[in-house]
Amino acid sequence: MRSDIVPGAKFPDYELPDQAGKRRKLSELQGQDPMIVVLSRGAFCPKDRRQHEGLVELYREMEVGYCRLVTISTENLMVTNEYRLGVGAHWPFLCDPERKVQKDLDIKEFTDPLHDPMVPHTLVLEPGLAVYKIYQGYWFFGRPTTEDLRHDLRAVLERCRFDWDLSKPEVRTAWEKDEKSRFFPYGKSYAELFAEQK
Repeated sequence: MRSDIVPGAKFPDYELPDQAGKRRKLSELQGQDPMIVVLSRGAFCPKDRRQHEGLVELYREMEVGYCRLVTISTENLMVTNEYRLGVGAHWPFLCDPERKVQKDLDIKEFTDPLHDPMVPHTLVLEPGLAVYKIYQGYWFFGRPTTEDLRHDLRAVLERCRFDWDLSKPEVRTAWEKDEKSRFFPYGKSYAELFAEQK
């Protein structure tokens, strides 16, 4: 991994096609929420498939917890769709067959010249694409468990949600002063929020 990609740094705002071929920027997909980015070896890898099967259940929790999840792989559009459907995922999968991310982050897996994949990484990002934690998963048990990610998301949410603890006097004071933009969903109605996430 590039030496400047460390906790506290800003992760690059890559723009890549999603599983439907629509170009998406990471910042657009993240919005104002915490986000997990999985840099995947690809559909051919049983370790990646197992990791994503575990993420399917966590994603159901992330949706109700207002967190985002994105997978980036070096697969083409057709294989990306098969991979996504095959593991039962419902979050965006971004396609990078030109290996833009692999090259930019310097994560070429040189031990596999046949597939030319990325060394798998899982990143937990705070809002603004700020790196909170990086997991390197060349070996399967280097990858985070769903419980690791739950702990990470809790820590990030405590840091970024002003209204995390409603018992704090300053939180109640802000509400009473009609500072609704400080509270999730940031002054929007839930209908507006859900419309944005579609």
